[in-house]
This record gives sequence, C-alpha cells and structure tokens, in this order.
Amino acid sequence: MFRVTEVVKHLLIINILAYLGSMLLGDPSVGTVNALVNEQTTEFSSWGRYRLAMFFPTSDYFQPYQIVTHMFMHADLTHLFFNMFAVFMFAPPLEMTWGPKRFLFYYLFTGFGALGLYLLVRYINMSTGTESVYMENIPMLGASGAVFGILLGYGMLFPENRIQLLIPPIPLKAKYFVAIYAGIELFLGLGNFNTGVAHFAHLGGALFGLLLILYWRKFGSRL
Repeated sequence: MFRVTEVVKHLLIINILAYLGSMLLGDPSVGTVNALVNEQTTEFSSWGRYRLAMFFPTSDYFQPYQIVTHMFMHADLTHLFFNMFAVFMFAPPLEMTWGPKRFLFYYLFTGFGALGLYLLVRYINMSTGTESVYMENIPMLGASGAVFGILLGYGMLFPENRIQLLIPPIPLKAKYFVAIYAGIELFLGLGNFNTGVAHFAHLGGALFGLLLILYWRKFGSRL
C-alpha cells in the first residue's frame, strides 16, 4: 500500500510552512518589482517575502542564506501544489529504496545542482550580452530542481512503471515520461521561452540526479 515516508512527510510540511510563513512578509507590487529590478530603488526590504528567494551573487539583493531558503520558497499556491504533488507521488518509492539518509542527500544534492547550473547559464548569458545585466536582480525560487531530480530518479529506478497522464489521458512508462519532460524543458530553455520559468534549474536537477545515481551504481554509497 502507498504511504508517505518520513523524510518526504517532513519535506512537505517544511515547504508548506515556509510558503505560509513567507506570506507574512508580504508581496511587492508590480511597480515596486520593476523599480527594484532596474535599480531605480535598492531598498532590500521592499522585496517582501522574495528576500528569501535566490538572487544572482553579484546582485545587491543577494544574501548567503538564500542559497538554502530559495528551495523552500514558491511563487504561489499553484507552484507549491504541483511541486509538492510530485514529491508526494514520486519521492516515497525512492526513500523506501535508498533509505532516509540517502534520499535526503539526493534531494538536497539535486536542488543545489539545479541552482549551480542555473547560475552558470545566467552568468554566461549576462557575460555574452544575451541577457541584460539587470537579470541579476530577478530572483529564482522553488523546489523544482529537486523535483526534477526526483522525477529522474523515479524514471531510472522504476522505468517500466506506468504513469497515468491527464493530458492526453493515456498511460506512459516512467522512462518515457521523464525523457519527454526533460526534452520539453531543454527546448524551452534553449529557445528562451517563458522566461519566468527557470528551465535550466529544472534540467540541472535532473542532470545532477543522473550523475549521482550513476556514481552510486559504480562506487556505491556510504550513507
């Protein structure tokens, strides 16, 4: 019978509480965000709850704690729901297979890996003039990098398991689901579509998940 494992349960609780708690800091208005991004004002407190999101390290708004807190921040309830639904559905089998310590390490490793790739791509884009230098003032937030790591892990450990899609309403093997999802993210990231979504952070989570699983398969794990 399906059950929510201990680490997964605590991750769900932490993410939900972090979202509710961050709401107490308030949301900045659209006009305030535009002024902050374009450095017409640099009052850090004006960012409200987005002070917990991740800013590029050269930004005046960057704070070291954001390296951790951004993974437990979400833009809105829809963002929170879909990320936590994926954790709820696909993470328990990984924790039951690997054990709590290995699973938690995997979750954090893919989350930080996602951040690393995102920052690298942003640095390259700003250095080459592909993106404005003001992009350093646009925050990144969410557990999506770790979620993509979970999806990748599930696809590798249970490749033949079937996932029932809603649109289109057909069953699809996990290995194909992960490959198609990652392909869509890569296409959107390279095409610079929907710039409000950190596609390369998603891909970073999957990439670092793949590297870690391959490492464990070859060398084992001491966790």
